[in-house]
Amino acid sequence: MKTDGIYVDTVGAYLPDQWVSVEQAVEEGLYDEFSVQYGTGLTAAYLAGDLPALDMAVRAARDAFRRSGTDVDDLDFHVHCTAVQHGPEGFYAPGYILRELGASGVPSTDVRQHSNGLLAGMEVAVGQLSGAARAEKVLVTAAENFTSPLINRWTGFGTGFTASDGGAAMLLSSDSGFAALRALNSGTMPELEQWHRGEESLLPFRGEQHKASGTMDLLTYFNQHVMPLDKCMEMMRDFELEVLQRSLVDAELNASDLRWVIAANSDSRMIDQMKMQPLGLPLSRSTWEFGKEYGHMGACDMAVSLNHLLLNGLVEPGDHVLMTTSASGWVSTSAVLTVLDIPDWARQETAGRPTG
Repeated sequence: MKTDGIYVDTVGAYLPDQWVSVEQAVEEGLYDEFSVQYGTGLTAAYLAGDLPALDMAVRAARDAFRRSGTDVDDLDFHVHCTAVQHGPEGFYAPGYILRELGASGVPSTDVRQHSNGLLAGMEVAVGQLSGAARAEKVLVTAAENFTSPLINRWTGFGTGFTASDGGAAMLLSSDSGFAALRALNSGTMPELEQWHRGEESLLPFRGEQHKASGTMDLLTYFNQHVMPLDKCMEMMRDFELEVLQRSLVDAELNASDLRWVIAANSDSRMIDQMKMQPLGLPLSRSTWEFGKEYGHMGACDMAVSLNHLLLNGLVEPGDHVLMTTSASGWVSTSAVLTVLDIPDWARQETAGRPTG
C-alpha cells in the first residue's frame, strides 16, 4: 500500500552492556568451530542476563520519547512485538510497558510475528494514523531476551543466526518526522507454515517437560518429509521479492534508487541471495556489515539498524531506505522510507560520541 502523511518521528534502541564474540563462545563450548569456519560472518551477540525483555522495551521507548520531545500523554496507540513469551502465560505485555511509561488509557495490541514483528506493528500503526482512529502518535516497541534454558542463542536458530538481546522503539506520527513512510506491504505464504512447526502437536502444553527450542529440528523434519530445502528457499525468495517489488512500485522507486536495505541481522549469504541479488544490488548496500556485530535481536533489528545509520552519519536527506523482514508462518513485510532531515538528536548524539 502507498502511504501518505505517515512519518517516523524518532527511534529508540537499548543494547545490553555485555557483548560476547563468537570466538569467546567457541572457547566456552557454546558455539562450534564449524559454524565459524562455515563463513556466516556473524561476530557476536549481546546478552542481557536477568534484565527482562520488557524492561529493555521500556528503556528504548523512553529513549524515543526523549529524542522526540513528545510527552507520553500525547500517545494515541501502542503496538508491542514479541518473538518469545515475555512473561507468565496469560500475561499482557503492552499493559506492562504502558504502565511503566505512565500512559494510562492508551489502546494497545500485541503483535506476535517474531522477526517480522516491528514492520507488522508499523502496518497496524498505519491504520491507526490514517484511518478512522485519527491517531497522531503511535508507539511500536520490540524487545527480546534469549537468556533461557529453553533457547540456545548460538545454535538453536541454525547456523545463520546468533540470537542477541535488546530493545527497540519507533514513534510514528501523522504530523512530521525525520523520515516519511512511502509504502508498506506484507503477505503470508501458508504453504510454508509447517516449516517451523514440524510434527509438533497443536494442543497446548500438557505438562510434559519443556525442552529447548529446536528450530533446526523442525525445519529438518519439514524438509525431509514435506518439501525439500531448495524448493522452500525458491518459494521464499520469489514470495519475498514480490512483496519487496510492491513496496517499491507504491513508493514510485526502482531498486537502484535505494541507499540502504535493512534486513534482519543474519548470515551474509542469506541476505545476499534472498534480498540483494534479486534486487540487483551489491551486499554493500545492505546493513549487514554492521548488523553482523549486533546479532539477530528478533523484531528489534529494523530500529536498531536505522538508529545506527542515523548516529553514524550514514544517511542524508533524500536517501531511500528499504526495510524488509520475514518470519515463520511464512510472513514477510517490506517498507520504504525516505529520509527528510537528520534530526537534532542524531546530530547531538553523534557529536557527543567518543572517537578513535
